[in-house]
Amino acid sequence: MTAPRRYRATATTADAITDGAAATGGGGGGTGAPSAASRTPAPASAPAAPSRPASPAPGKGKAAVVVRPNGQAYHPRKLADLPDVAALQRLRDASIPAMLYGPPGTGKTSLVEAAFPDLITVAGDGDTAVADFVGEYTQAPGGGYEFVYGPLVAAMTEGRALFIDDATLISPKVLAVVYPAMDGRRSITVKTHKGETITAAEGFYVVAGHNPGVHGAVLTEALASRFAAQIRVSTDYDLARTLDIDARAVRVARNLSRRAESGEIGWAPQLRELIAFQKIAGVLGTDAAVSNLLGVAPEEDRDVVAEVVSSVYGRTVAPLALGNQM
Repeated sequence: MTAPRRYRATATTADAITDGAAATGGGGGGTGAPSAASRTPAPASAPAAPSRPASPAPGKGKAAVVVRPNGQAYHPRKLADLPDVAALQRLRDASIPAMLYGPPGTGKTSLVEAAFPDLITVAGDGDTAVADFVGEYTQAPGGGYEFVYGPLVAAMTEGRALFIDDATLISPKVLAVVYPAMDGRRSITVKTHKGETITAAEGFYVVAGHNPGVHGAVLTEALASRFAAQIRVSTDYDLARTLDIDARAVRVARNLSRRAESGEIGWAPQLRELIAFQKIAGVLGTDAAVSNLLGVAPEEDRDVVAEVVSSVYGRTVAPLALGNQM
C-alpha cells in the first residue's frame, strides 16, 4: 500500500516562487516554462493513488482492526452507530467535508489515514503558503525553472482525499485557496501558473484537523462554515487498557482528563502520551516512565499532575532528570 504523501513549507518556499517568477517573466514563457494552461496537470513522479475502499454497510459487533499505511493497527471507534472509519467514508461519498477536533495525541491523524488509503496530507503551520497547496516554480535539473504542482492540485486531479492537518494554524488568506475546490465550483485557479484552471475529479475530498487551545490555532467562521461535519475526537481510555498500558497510568490520565474538562487544568495525557509511557517503561522502567509523564506536563499544570500521580502510585514523583555522576 502506498504511504500517504505529506507536505510542509520550507525556508526556501518563498525564494523559489520569487526566483521562478523572475526567470519566466512572471510565468510568461521563460527558460523551462511549462506547457499551456489549458492542459490537465499531473504532478511530477506522483505515485499511483491507492485503491479506494467501498464504504461498508452498517453492521453489528466489534469493528475489524484497520491497518494504516505505516503498518500500525487502528482500532475503530463508534460514530453515529458506525465504525468511525466507515462513517468518514460515507461522508466522503456524500461530499460532506469533515473537521476533526480535539487535543493533540487523540488519534485524529490515525483515523483519517485508516479511513482513506489514498490520502495526501498537508501539515499546516504558521509558515504554510499558497504555494504549499497549489505548487511553485522550482529549478529544473537542466537549468531554467519548471512548475511543480502541489498537494491540492494532486488530490483534485487524481480524485484523492486531502487532509489539512492543523488547519487552524494556517493563515485564513492561505486557506482561502482551497474553498473554491470544496464548494459547487469544484475548481481553483492557479494564478502563478498562467491562471490555469484545475477542476476536481470524482472522489476528491477534503478533511481537516483542529487542535483547540493550541497556541496560534484560530477557527474562523469562514473555515468552520466549509466543514458541515465537525467531529470531536477525545482519547479512548478503554482502548488504552486493551493495549496493555499500565492501568495506574490510565487511571492518572482519566483523573486529569476530568479535571481538564472542569477547567481546573489545561492538560491531560492522551493516548499518544500513554503509548509513550508504556514504551519508556519497557526501556527504562516504570519509575522513569512515571517521572517522564510528569515532566511532559506543562509547568502551569505540573503541581496538579504531581498530586494525582503521587496519589495513584503512592510516592512522591519528580520530573525525569539527570542525577549525580556515577
